[in-house]
Amino acid sequence: MQMRTAGRAVLRLSELKLPLDHTPEDLAPAICKRLKLDPAVLRQFRIVKQSIDARRRQNIQVAYSLDLELPEELERKLLRRFERDPHLQLTPDTLYRPVGRAPAGHSLPRPVVVGAGPCGYFCALLLAEMGLKPLLLERGKPVKERTADTFGFWRRERPFNPESNAQFGEGGAGTFSDGKLYSQVRDPRHLGRKVLEELVAAGANPEILVKHHPHIGTFKLATVVRGLRRKIEALGGTIRFESRMTSLELSDSGQERRLKGLHLASGEFIAAEHVVLAVGHSARDCFEALQEQGVAMERKPFSVGFRIEHPQPLIDTARWGACAGHPRLGAAEYKLVQHVSNGRCVYSFCMCPGGLVVGATSETGRVVTNGMSQHSRNERNANSGIVVNIEPADLEPYGAYPGDPLAGVAFQRHWESRAFELGGSDYSAPGQRLGDFLAGQASGEPGTIQPSYAPGVTYTDLSAALPDFVIQALREALPQFSRQIPGYAMEDALLTGVETRTSSPIRIPRNEQMESANTHGLYPAGEGAGYAGGILSAAMDGIRVAEAVGLSLLRRQSPGAPDGSACDPA
Repeated sequence: MQMRTAGRAVLRLSELKLPLDHTPEDLAPAICKRLKLDPAVLRQFRIVKQSIDARRRQNIQVAYSLDLELPEELERKLLRRFERDPHLQLTPDTLYRPVGRAPAGHSLPRPVVVGAGPCGYFCALLLAEMGLKPLLLERGKPVKERTADTFGFWRRERPFNPESNAQFGEGGAGTFSDGKLYSQVRDPRHLGRKVLEELVAAGANPEILVKHHPHIGTFKLATVVRGLRRKIEALGGTIRFESRMTSLELSDSGQERRLKGLHLASGEFIAAEHVVLAVGHSARDCFEALQEQGVAMERKPFSVGFRIEHPQPLIDTARWGACAGHPRLGAAEYKLVQHVSNGRCVYSFCMCPGGLVVGATSETGRVVTNGMSQHSRNERNANSGIVVNIEPADLEPYGAYPGDPLAGVAFQRHWESRAFELGGSDYSAPGQRLGDFLAGQASGEPGTIQPSYAPGVTYTDLSAALPDFVIQALREALPQFSRQIPGYAMEDALLTGVETRTSSPIRIPRNEQMESANTHGLYPAGEGAGYAGGILSAAMDGIRVAEAVGLSLLRRQSPGAPDGSACDPA
């Protein structure tokens, strides 16, 4: 049944559980049984959330949240009868409400967004919806050309391109990933819902609005980012590719540093008073340029480790038991955490069921791994990052001077270069069977697991691929994970190195207005600036920063409206 979009309140029923083999026709009777209703009074219902409850593997169930439409008097009676039941409530209002809109024909200066990842695209989209006609600059290529370059490199059909790869180009680093769309960020204004609805409008499967842990998949993401591009352009925004920012133009009047514009690698200067910096966690040359110009930056914790591959059926059986392979379940995921004796935390990162390990470097002569899945998640192996926390104090030996905020960048580069050497200096990645890694001996040949990493794997000893304290933590934690996933520490599980781009190694501090702490007009945003950790949280941060930029500009148009309310209603 479809819920009609009425203006009045409806009821939300949550935690309605049905057996794994139920049919869609079973939902209405289950609702009526749960609430003791005559089926004739249930006018309509709509599924708003669906998840799997696998806490009891012998009785796996599907849990639903549903919006119900009932006669108004009956709704009131049910609310009174179930007033102590948290699973029956009024349907919450999840509508995103814009903060304002510029009047037609305004002469406000055009904001500039740097970076076409999820943060930059959603920032540009919101600015365009506010009528501010943003200019978005992306150093890489459009997604179609970028995909050809990236897959060509993985297949050894094209040389590595430092400006068009798994990190740089339309869609950002998340384009070549599992496309996970969930976050633990508090979201009282329903920005996440706004993101998901825009993704669906741009071509994503509507199931992402319902699934508890939604994902898009790499090929579908490519379609979606093109849809977002078209909408931004239709609203008056401009998107330019192969336009790399090299430096800012700043004025220094007294104690205030104010942005005047930015310079591109082509030699072009673009005047701008509001620049959103949404460059992603791998824009190291950008970080170096900002440091030279005195933009405030600081070190931030991140994590490093390896990718680990297992047969996907092993994970499915551990998670689903006898129900493994059921079409309603699909490929199983996992999340693991272990605190070890040297004080470190070892955990799974960006787990990709039925996926591939891919080459994710953005710099010549370095090897970086990441995970990727298509929407179907039907590859033979499961893979995940298994990583160890790195704290700012660990980075001091790598800095150019005491307290160097870019010491984390130097740390990452050091170990990525080491992985390149261990792999044979041809972009093959160093790999090792887990049994050999735990025994402290090199692997000379593959085991039963066929590696998925392209351009290829060189079997070696990974003990020299990361700092000793990381290796020690991994060797202690990996066997412990078999307590949660039987067989996890199997001899032939494959480790591939190195995973270093879990998050940005720097943070660009910003004030309550979302501006750089010491550079007026510069708005650090998203994962690269240290304010997000995935597609959804990055997009949400892009919306928040767009609102800050928009309100700053709208106040200029209507000085008496501190919240933008005197501007045209959105």
